[in-house]
Amino acid sequence: MPIQVSRGSSPAQQLGSPTPEPAVRRRMDRCVSSAGAPKRVRGKLAYNAFTDNLLQKQTPDFDEAIEKLFSKVSGLDTLTKIPYSQLEECAIQLWNWSVTKNAGGALSNVQQAKVRHAACSLLYCCEPENPTEGAIRKQILMASKTGRTWLDCKNPQMADHFLRLAVKSLETLYSQLMSRGDAAADVTSSKADVEKDLLRILSCQAESAVSQGNSREATVYMQRCKDMLQRIPKDTAYLSLMCYNFGVDTYNLRKFEDSTFWLSQSYDIGKTSAKYGPGPDVLAKDLRLLATVYLEWDCQRFQEKALDAVILANKECVSTSGLYLKLRILLRSEAPDNHIRAGLDELLESQVPLEVCLSAVKLLMSEDREMLAFDYLKRVCQHFGSSPDLGAALVLHVELLLQRNKELLAKQKIEDIITGHYSGKQLAPDALTIMHVILWDQASKHFEAGNYAEALQWYNYSFSFFKAGQMEPNLAKLQRNRASCLLHLQQLEKAKEAIKEAERSDPESIFTQFCIYKIAVQDDNVQKAAEALNAMGVLSKSPVSSEDRLLLSESAASCLLCLAAQIALENGRQETAMKALEVLCENSKDEAHVLMGLRCLVRLVFSSAENSADGLRDVNLDKLLPYLKRALQTISHQSHMTAERRAEDANWFRKIAWNSALQCESRPDRMRDFFVLSYQLSLLCPPDRALLMGQRTSLLMAAAASLELCRKSPHSTQAEDLTVALEHIQTCWEVCKTLRASGNLPADPTDSLLLLYEFEARAKLSDPKVETILESVLELEHVETKVLETMAGLAMEPPAHFPQLCKKALRAALSLHRKQPQADPTHCSKYVHSLIKLSLPSGVSEVESRVLQELWDYFEDALSIISAAPDGFPEMETLWLLTQAWNAGILLYSLAQYHEAEKWCGLAMSFIRHLGSLRESYETQMTGLYSEILDRLDKAKKNIHTEE
Repeated sequence: MPIQVSRGSSPAQQLGSPTPEPAVRRRMDRCVSSAGAPKRVRGKLAYNAFTDNLLQKQTPDFDEAIEKLFSKVSGLDTLTKIPYSQLEECAIQLWNWSVTKNAGGALSNVQQAKVRHAACSLLYCCEPENPTEGAIRKQILMASKTGRTWLDCKNPQMADHFLRLAVKSLETLYSQLMSRGDAAADVTSSKADVEKDLLRILSCQAESAVSQGNSREATVYMQRCKDMLQRIPKDTAYLSLMCYNFGVDTYNLRKFEDSTFWLSQSYDIGKTSAKYGPGPDVLAKDLRLLATVYLEWDCQRFQEKALDAVILANKECVSTSGLYLKLRILLRSEAPDNHIRAGLDELLESQVPLEVCLSAVKLLMSEDREMLAFDYLKRVCQHFGSSPDLGAALVLHVELLLQRNKELLAKQKIEDIITGHYSGKQLAPDALTIMHVILWDQASKHFEAGNYAEALQWYNYSFSFFKAGQMEPNLAKLQRNRASCLLHLQQLEKAKEAIKEAERSDPESIFTQFCIYKIAVQDDNVQKAAEALNAMGVLSKSPVSSEDRLLLSESAASCLLCLAAQIALENGRQETAMKALEVLCENSKDEAHVLMGLRCLVRLVFSSAENSADGLRDVNLDKLLPYLKRALQTISHQSHMTAERRAEDANWFRKIAWNSALQCESRPDRMRDFFVLSYQLSLLCPPDRALLMGQRTSLLMAAAASLELCRKSPHSTQAEDLTVALEHIQTCWEVCKTLRASGNLPADPTDSLLLLYEFEARAKLSDPKVETILESVLELEHVETKVLETMAGLAMEPPAHFPQLCKKALRAALSLHRKQPQADPTHCSKYVHSLIKLSLPSGVSEVESRVLQELWDYFEDALSIISAAPDGFPEMETLWLLTQAWNAGILLYSLAQYHEAEKWCGLAMSFIRHLGSLRESYETQMTGLYSEILDRLDKAKKNIHTEE
């Protein structure tokens, strides 16, 4: 490393007060009375205010105050003098404050520089015409240290100004001293101090010039310093080390020519005084760096200079680095082998450490001196034969043989090392670690190339260095690697033994469990494979506790589980593969891995269904549902997935859910679940018209499935299914509303079906809103009689009971049907039949004129329908109408409503002529009964009149 020189000549020191008054800080605005204040007092007071603000500040944050002061003072013209002692005192107080704060570490280098800058500038502004020696010395001290501080802040331009001021003040001081004469001893001493200060300042100016790339100016300053060394030889070491630092700085900037100049200057200056020079070890270091610069600059061009420099360095002070550098230079300059051997002999004769000799061997190999390298390595092994570090040389020998593809020789060497390891020549821990790395690297290369037997042999070499019963994670890794090789070699039992040892050494390793899994799959042990997969899932979440174990990332664990699934599939173990993928999805937090695993699981389910005679059976659907739910959960979670990838995954799983729902005709619960999932996944896709149509259909089918499930469920559990159906219906209405806003909808029965489903749900929930649903249906532009007929049936289907709504729906259906060009009498008869059945009084209490009138209207409708199509009306339906009308008349007769009874019986008789084959028998019978009824009615009427 380059030697760094202290940049300051002495620690910062506080300056005393320029006046004999006590060192008591006073407010500057009181230093001058307001009555006699000169015109410039405002500017002076402004500086005092800034300094007071800084000096009184108690908080550690001085940055703002320092910046304001620095900005104010930077505008001063040092040629303009402000002759006030108070301003001088202000400058000194600032200086002393910076020294105090800097000692406590409260100021940064830049803040220190700015405060010193301000203090020094203020001091020079108030310089009198004939300054005293003490004042000049204060200027020199403050200017030189301010320049030094700016240099430390890497601001040479700012430093130059103050260094020039310091030189100017030194010249002034020197002139004063010379004017006194040379008689006084104190004058001679003072002149020596001036020269010493001048040398330090000139060296700083040289440093500034070097940092600014001005080599010529730096050389001039340094030459002046060299000329002064004859009078002040004690600074020889300082100046030599200063030049050395210049050489280091320019070397780091790759300015080799400048670097060689300054390093040569450093050596020359150091040799001028044996007493005050930096010492032979420092001079040798200087020369070694000089040789290195020549080497890196242009070895072929400067090889003699580089070699001379390093030889001279070794003469000054021989060192390991110097001998090694000499060898480097000889090799780079393509010196003959005998010169190289001489350099290698010097290394051994100088008793350098083993590691230096091994570095020399590596250097020889890198420069294609293979014969010399192996020959020297043998000599090194002989030389250090009794050293405990000999193993490092033996390991290097193996490494070099392998680098030259001499595997057979390397194996022989390794076997010798193993024999020696157990016969008293054990490898040191560091060397043993390197040996293991070499062996494992070689085994890995053969494994990747498919040479599993060779890989196993190299792993066995590594295994030979472990003691029996030894337990550590590295041994577990080795046994796992051995087990992998044995598996590929179809040596299953040996692989089991190896992995058993790995589990004993490191049971909490996911890699160990992975190897157990691989063996179980190959051994067709499904239970063992499942246990290993479960253990892998748990371990993928567990933190790694041991510091010397491999830190397993979560993504690596996911990849391992993916590989486990692939291995199972390659071996025809689909169930095991699905188990591996399930463990992956349950334990991984990587959305990409989870979604990939879920896609594979879905494909495997469909693949299994295709190969099955029963197709996508219920058991497969039950497997599929949780996969799709997990996919929805994963995609819905805010993650780092891009919007495009998220939409792609959501759309893929949406289609799977849709197609799965279509396979659930016999399972309304599963159909509902799949359609709901399809809708929920569609919400994660970019909306468009086609997607909205799909959402509408999904919700419609989910509502239908819920109602179907309700029909098959016990009455006690129906309310929940009906509520769910209503939720789907309401959401579907919202989707329809969005679709209408986006454009015209094609004519389809969706609205009718939604109203029908909502009517059924609300009717079974006894919700009074069913009436508004029926009205909404009747307001539709196109209403099918089938819908009204179904609604009529639902209105009376338990637990619903809405007879009036039922009749209203039937009347509407009848009206619509009769308006058709060719009305079907059979359908009409059914509607009338239902209306009459609903309207017939079930007892005496229900016989009211209103009810009878409504019922009479229905019978008249029936007569008109029969009259319009006498041949198309069912005969048995006519007979049923006749019977019901007759029975109504008899009921009224029993209630002494004779007039009404005669009317209803007469109505019944009007249906006789519309009977077909039954007319003759019923006409004879009914005529007799009707005559009898009429006679009884006349008698009853006469009795009533007689009583009156």
